[in-house]
Formats: sequence, structure tokens, C-alpha cells
Amino acid sequence: MDKILCILLLVLVIFDEIPPGNSLAFTLPSGTTKCLKEELHKDVLVTGSYQLSEANQKTHLTVTDSKGHVLFKKDDATKGKFAFTTEDYEMYKICFQSEGNAGTGMDREVTLVLKHGAEAKDYEKMATAEKMKPLEVELKRLEDLAEDIVNDFAYMRQREQEMRDTNESTHSRVLYFSVFSMLCLLGLATWQVFYLRRFFISKKLIE
Repeated sequence: MDKILCILLLVLVIFDEIPPGNSLAFTLPSGTTKCLKEELHKDVLVTGSYQLSEANQKTHLTVTDSKGHVLFKKDDATKGKFAFTTEDYEMYKICFQSEGNAGTGMDREVTLVLKHGAEAKDYEKMATAEKMKPLEVELKRLEDLAEDIVNDFAYMRQREQEMRDTNESTHSRVLYFSVFSMLCLLGLATWQVFYLRRFFISKKLIE
């Protein structure tokens, strides 16, 4: 119980410093493609909303994972939302592709807001569906946020262990290779000594 209270207090301290989402705005010239990549954990809810300025050419929106699976696609993207749940930890890519040739069409202003984890959940809808009180909704949101933080720390600890194992394995291989190289050099030097000694004896330069 004390650990849960400590986590909740920590969340309350840092909660105001956490942005409500990743909001991006950029210019997309005609005939170009711009992509946003982000690494996400497994079983994470991701929501996004986008809005594009008016133009005389179409813009395609595609969301894919690192294996090429299409999670969302919109051929004529102007304004809308999308959502998906990650199936595994990997890199996800969101691409805006403008039709036409470069310099022939109009530039489009793209606004994209991404949310994932606890910040992507609609707690107002959850409160209406489950008839939750405002305090219960806030506690649920803090619980989900604390769970996201714990999962992030667990992932970082796992990555640290993997990197440590990789470093130890690399160190062992380098050590074995160094020992093998030294043995090869010693063997070669010994062979050269005996070879030169036999050569000089055959030439009667030494006895």
C-alpha cells in the first residue's frame, strides 16, 4: 500500500509537467513525403488526430509498423482521427505523401497530435459508461499513468540488461580473440627461430 501511495504522489508531482500529447505542425510541399517514426511498447493504445490545409492535390496518410503492416490508411486525408493498439515493441511510422510533382502544387500545412498510453484514453466516455465519479476517474487516470511509468522503467531495465549481456559477450569474444592472436604470434615466432636456425646450420654459418 505504501508503494502505491508513493507512486501516486510521484505522479501527482510530475503530472503537470507531462504534455497532453505530441503535437506537431509542419509544411508538406507537393510531390514530397514526410514521415514520423516512434518506438512504442507492446499493447499500447495510440490515437492521433490530423488536419491539413486546403490544396489542389491529394495527400495520402499511411500508418505502418516496421514489418510493413498497414495499421491505418487514408487516400485523401484532410481532417480526421485514427487509433490502433500496438501488437509488439517496434518502430511505427506515420507518413504523409503529397501527390503531384515538386513545385507544381500547393504546400499544405499539416497539424498532427499523437497520444499514447494513459493520455490516449477517453476518460470522459469511460466515466459515462461506468458511471464513475470525478474522483474515481482521476484516480483511474493516475493509476494508468503510474502503470505506464512502471512499464517504461521495466523496459529500460530490460534494455540495460540486454546491453550489459551484449557488452559482456563482446568483451569475452575480444579476450578470446586476443589470446588466440598471441598464441598464433608466439607459434609463428617459434617456427621462424627454428627455421632460421636450420637454414644457418645448413649454410654452415653456425654450428
